[in-house]
Amino acid sequence: MTQGRIVVAGAGSIGCFVGGLLAAAGRDVVLLGRERIAAEVREHGLRLTSFEGWSKDVRAEVTTDPEVLAGASLVLVTVKGGATEEMGRLIGAHAPAGAAVVSLQNGIDNAERLRAVLPGRRVLAGMVSFNVLHRGEGRFHRGTSGPLIVESGDEAAVAALRVPHLDVQIAADMAAVQWGKLLLNLNNALNALSGLPLRDQLLDRRWRRILAASQEEALALLGAAGIEPWSMGPLPARMLPKLLRLPTPLFRLLARSAVKIDPLARSSMWEDLERGRTTEIDDLQGAIIRLADRLGREAPVARLIHAAVRRAERAGQGSPGLNPAILLH
Repeated sequence: MTQGRIVVAGAGSIGCFVGGLLAAAGRDVVLLGRERIAAEVREHGLRLTSFEGWSKDVRAEVTTDPEVLAGASLVLVTVKGGATEEMGRLIGAHAPAGAAVVSLQNGIDNAERLRAVLPGRRVLAGMVSFNVLHRGEGRFHRGTSGPLIVESGDEAAVAALRVPHLDVQIAADMAAVQWGKLLLNLNNALNALSGLPLRDQLLDRRWRRILAASQEEALALLGAAGIEPWSMGPLPARMLPKLLRLPTPLFRLLARSAVKIDPLARSSMWEDLERGRTTEIDDLQGAIIRLADRLGREAPVARLIHAAVRRAERAGQGSPGLNPAILLH
């Protein structure tokens, strides 16, 4: 296990939750974030809660000064995709050359983008499959089950992440893992547009039909590209659209065994719209659109949802609370 300092670079909802669990387990952790989060954590500390029923009050060091990277042996990158290169340059300027860098970001290509600005450094792809909601006053709530998966290649970095309440797994084929997670993350935009709690939205068959169409479109493109996506549950990823289209009582019964969702869970994109922030739509539906463009194919569902989220961003009024009929064809 690494004995050095872990810096969470870009501490938002996922960063504060993962960093808080590491700190609670006795790791030397510093949260590097924007002043808004830093001030909140200084005033209130961190309170971590989970759908499983536990809670933890954690004392964590937090700063806005990138100089803290100078003492890092492990850097966990948790910024949104649009800030990947900026954070990579800060890591390059301040972190020791021997520090391992793990991308725990949504999307497909963030680890590659970090490698491009950090040549010669150890950069591992990672994936966080669970959802975390920032509830204000230093409170971060995990609303769904799922592991944290890290690319194989650095046993010390992985060992540092193995702490209570964090299921850490290793994968050799991170491209498959990331595309599999992206299939699930296609719902982030739908949840944000609906304005509903995640569980309520997924129990509405109309929203599930839209998600099924989104995933079918993505799966066709992945098939054309020769990519077999990872599945978090017992069903192959290619069965997900069929599961989503089932009548709600049967869907509820089958989905219950695959993932746990509590009534507080919302997508991070919903939170971004509510707080007037730029979303990660370019890293999610945008990745499908780019894949389609590369293959010379169409992605009408992804484009429709991408445009709807961009309209909501420009309106600046939070979730538009769309009726799913607007998106159904």
